[in-house]
Amino acid sequence: MSVVTNTTTIGAIEAPSRRNTELMMLAFAVAVPVFAYINVGLALDGKLPTGVLGYGLGLGLLAAVAHLVVRKFAKYADPLLLPLAVLLNGLGLVLIWRLDQSQRLIQRAEYRWGSFSPDAPKQMLYSAIGIALFVAVLLVLKDHRILQRYTYISMAASLILLVLPMFFPARNGAKIWISLGPINLQPGEFAKIIIAIFFSGYLMVKRDALALASRRVMGLYLPRGRDLGPILVVWAMSILILVFETDLGTSLLFFGLFVIMLYVATERTSWIIFGLLMSAAGAVGVATFEPHVQQRVQFWLNPFAEETWRQSDQIGQALMSFGAGGTLGTGLGQGNSDLIGFAANSDFILSTVGEEFGLAGMMAFLMIYGLIVERGVRTALAARDPFGKLLAVGLSGAFAIQVFVVAGGVMGLIPLTGMTMPFVAAGGSSVIANWALIAILIRISDTARRPAPAPAPSPDAEMTQVVRP
Repeated sequence: MSVVTNTTTIGAIEAPSRRNTELMMLAFAVAVPVFAYINVGLALDGKLPTGVLGYGLGLGLLAAVAHLVVRKFAKYADPLLLPLAVLLNGLGLVLIWRLDQSQRLIQRAEYRWGSFSPDAPKQMLYSAIGIALFVAVLLVLKDHRILQRYTYISMAASLILLVLPMFFPARNGAKIWISLGPINLQPGEFAKIIIAIFFSGYLMVKRDALALASRRVMGLYLPRGRDLGPILVVWAMSILILVFETDLGTSLLFFGLFVIMLYVATERTSWIIFGLLMSAAGAVGVATFEPHVQQRVQFWLNPFAEETWRQSDQIGQALMSFGAGGTLGTGLGQGNSDLIGFAANSDFILSTVGEEFGLAGMMAFLMIYGLIVERGVRTALAARDPFGKLLAVGLSGAFAIQVFVVAGGVMGLIPLTGMTMPFVAAGGSSVIANWALIAILIRISDTARRPAPAPAPSPDAEMTQVVRP
């Protein structure tokens, strides 16, 4: 009698990494800004710009480095987050360079400061530093759940970052900058990430207590009195930031982020209602005695008034830029948004998009931002741990709130906040912090999409066949 033993082991099916998809999308994300760069040069001078080769190689090299690191250390990450960020960063560099070529801005800068310093080369350097931080986060942060250990350290660090600008001089009426010699930092950009880490760790532990309701009034579950403590503390912090730093943008971002994460953690609509009511009450209360906030509200309500125009014509010029753009825009390099002045390449850079790309281009830009938020929320849904879900939602929510307050201020929907448009506006703190935000989202998505290890073979997998002679 002979015995033949056939052993078969069923392994885990290898999930697609989608890195080749990411590579193709990155090629498109680099090609679009390069063609836009050429378009600006042809519109301004009628010839190819001399720096197009260096710009294309520089942006392509940064994108390639980021892609290789993701391919090696985050193999299963979302394939769209990196290309979308590169596309926005690249188009932002083109818009800043386009504004650098404006003779009106050059003459105005030489009149005010005696010299003109272009912002595009500095923004390319900041983008390179942002990619370097992106790479560092992916190399160091092997598992996003490690961040949960630093919940209360994150709280302390975020409070320090939010308080520090109070001790430095105000710029344009708001204390949002830290100046250390030639280095200028906007700590609120980094604080939004650290705050999201703290909220995620805190709410993961306290969400059951916060979800309890004492009674139901008019269809809403009212939280218990002692559970109102956390939201009252955060509300008070946002009001203090608004009072002492007159920073409306960071105040809205800070409080709005907490309310969003509270709602996601507890699934209680009452937190949204309370949050909106308290936010409105705090804003109205501060606006009654804070001159800078009152001024911004007046500029928002009466952008074309003679008094407003005499003090600041930025909002009026921005609204006229949107109107001049029409549906399809005037074309890259052929608008007049540089009349806005020094703010044209910072928070008002969106008016250049509206004028030179038109309504269609503006909708495309907002859709790119919306896709980043959507991929972040999708990552939260796919995450396997509560901390990862809350952190992905928090980072996506912070990104969405920042886009809303900047776009809303420039378009006249809400008062100006002084924040910068992520990846597009000139500013080192913003682009560096947002690259770190994208890196954390990519790490969470890699963990969420990574296939589970193959199970050990069961006894049923071994089949023994007895063959008789």
